[in-house]
Amino acid sequence: MTHPDPVSAREAGATDPDGARVFIIEDDGDIRDLLCDTLRTYRFAPVAFATAEAALSELAADPPAAVILDLGLPDMDGMDAINRIRARGPVPILVLSARAHASDRIMGLEFGADDYVVKPFDPREIVARVRSLLRRASPAPAAGVRDAGDRVARFAGWRFEPESHRLLAPDGEESFLSTGEAAILTALLRAPKRVLSRDHLLEHGGRDDTLDRAIDVRISRIRKKLTRPDEPPLIRTVYGSGYMLTAQVTWSDG
Repeated sequence: MTHPDPVSAREAGATDPDGARVFIIEDDGDIRDLLCDTLRTYRFAPVAFATAEAALSELAADPPAAVILDLGLPDMDGMDAINRIRARGPVPILVLSARAHASDRIMGLEFGADDYVVKPFDPREIVARVRSLLRRASPAPAAGVRDAGDRVARFAGWRFEPESHRLLAPDGEESFLSTGEAAILTALLRAPKRVLSRDHLLEHGGRDDTLDRAIDVRISRIRKKLTRPDEPPLIRTVYGSGYMLTAQVTWSDG
């Protein structure tokens, strides 16, 4: 791992974090310090924790803009930590892990992480990944298109709020989607009863060049959330073409 270069920070020119708070949940003090120093150089406001429980307590009181989470924590399994963070809201989660196998990356996404970086890493890559997550969490509206962030989609008794990533089931059960899942579901909801290619959905959900199966994992998670007994699936796989939302969708203000 290398230390940040202040010149490259000034030249980066990417999304200005403007003091965005980022939780770092990592039990290795050297890595915590390195990530904190790097994020401060790039104008983030890092808050470091050595345990998951300490971070979860603070997250409940004041959620951050993003979370960087080590899977190998001393007090809690990393996958359990992802589940507990995701249950509290849509905050983007970037996983750090020494587990480099593709199955571990897939499992991280299946549990609700938004991105996965293998140790050892270049800390500037972490900055780039966090910036990407924040852009995807708060995308700018296209030119000439009304910002629909405060609008909600209703379909087959469901309600989805793209801005908060909140999904409300017909029976009132509430859940939150990850940033990538929310982007994919929003794309499907904006083109109901049309087949959308994997490439199209990958671009909307945050393309992961290291994990081509990311789209399949996220579609699977969305399907599970939308599944109800004795009801047909709302997302259909069109083999060789992509995926299609089968329900009629209406959009409204709140």
